[in-house]
Amino acid sequence: MSAPNAPAAELVAPARTRDLFAPGARGLTLGLVTTITLIAVESLAIGTVMPIVARDLGDQELYGWVYAAFYLGNMLGIVLVGAALDRLPIRRPFAVGVGLYAVGLLAAGLAPSMPILIAARFVQGSGGGSLSPTAYVAIGRRLPSRLQPPMFAMLSAAWVTPGLIGPSIAAFAGATVGWRWVFLGLLPLLAAAAAVALRALGSVPGPTPGEANPEHQAMAGRLPSALLALAGSGLVIAALTAPELLPAVGGTVVGLALLVPAFRRLTPAGTLRAAEGVPAAVLLRGAMTFAFFAADGYVALLLQTWRGTSPALTGVVFTVTTIAWSAGTWYQAGRIETWGVARFTRLGFAILAVGAVLSVGAVMPGVPPEILIVTWSLPAAGMGLMYSAATIVVLRRSPPAEQGSATASLQLADILGTALGVGVGGAIAAAGTRAGGDGLGWALGAVFLVAAAVGTLGALASGRLGTAPAPGDERAAAVD
Repeated sequence: MSAPNAPAAELVAPARTRDLFAPGARGLTLGLVTTITLIAVESLAIGTVMPIVARDLGDQELYGWVYAAFYLGNMLGIVLVGAALDRLPIRRPFAVGVGLYAVGLLAAGLAPSMPILIAARFVQGSGGGSLSPTAYVAIGRRLPSRLQPPMFAMLSAAWVTPGLIGPSIAAFAGATVGWRWVFLGLLPLLAAAAAVALRALGSVPGPTPGEANPEHQAMAGRLPSALLALAGSGLVIAALTAPELLPAVGGTVVGLALLVPAFRRLTPAGTLRAAEGVPAAVLLRGAMTFAFFAADGYVALLLQTWRGTSPALTGVVFTVTTIAWSAGTWYQAGRIETWGVARFTRLGFAILAVGAVLSVGAVMPGVPPEILIVTWSLPAAGMGLMYSAATIVVLRRSPPAEQGSATASLQLADILGTALGVGVGGAIAAAGTRAGGDGLGWALGAVFLVAAAVGTLGALASGRLGTAPAPGDERAAAVD
């Protein structure tokens, strides 16, 4: 969608990144990019200091919940903002999202206990989950179509730089001023960025009557099922973490009874059995995030708590991981039309599985923990190779009238996979912590093997993606 009354010459002129900083777009660009960058810094920094947090607050068995609560809140924010974006001036949902995120930051930085930190992370996730969809809608309404691709590229890049510097900054903060400043230190910066963004968002046109954003409309229309999926996944994670057998089994059964039917209603028919095409793409996106984040969330725990290394090594591992993911994305971007989505997805899952198995060695006392710099970069590279493949399949094989629903399903699978992955990993780590002795080491090794197992299954199922039609091949898309 182009900006209202945009000159015809502007619509055909080549897009330049510097045009995003022209007077008409500068405020929106600076506000949105800075806000997203700060959220990315915190999201990537928390993993580095989490072992310090657990030592300070205790309740290490709840370690995984600090991540899971954020992603569950993220899902809630995405679902709820969908209904608001098509009905309210865009400044309002953005302001609410930033406000919730700031409240979560403040509560997390002052948290006296792990349960309060978990609640703060849920609030934080709820706010953060609403900001990216709001930014995308603002870009669609305010910027001319030729400037939208470079703006989306800038938002993607906003996650790369924090991945390079965020872990190191967090490691330094954790070792000097304390972990609480990883949260509290962002508050004044977030306030300044949000002020710029809100001012710019005041000029964004409201929704055209009868022209709702299809992706958000699709998710908002299925709000009851989405909330059931949220409740079910939360209950499953809580049950798996329970130390007693009866609550663990009973809670898991009840949670799955809520989650599975809701997930079936929210996703294309055949998703749970990986039917060829879009259903398989949705399921495999969830498998990707489950496999990677089930282990990634516990790299810091392995290095700092089990192996006794400094937070600096954790920062190096996460920085290299970010570089590897970006390199994988760049490599597949120029070759996926030739190799095909199924081949890249199979390769990505295979590399993830191999890297996860090799990373088990870091658990062993006789193996230098620095091997994770290399071994854990492999799963990240695998994610870069295959992550966007599922999106390509969904966009090219879905009829235009169903793209909103399909992309909403993809987004749901992405978040659910992440939340369940870190939840399962946390449950295994919690069991190891309760066992004492070498229990934590055995548990962390098992977490990486779970990631490898899911990666192997994903590689085997990758053929179900089929062949995504090339751009503009309308006949192939219609046949699919």
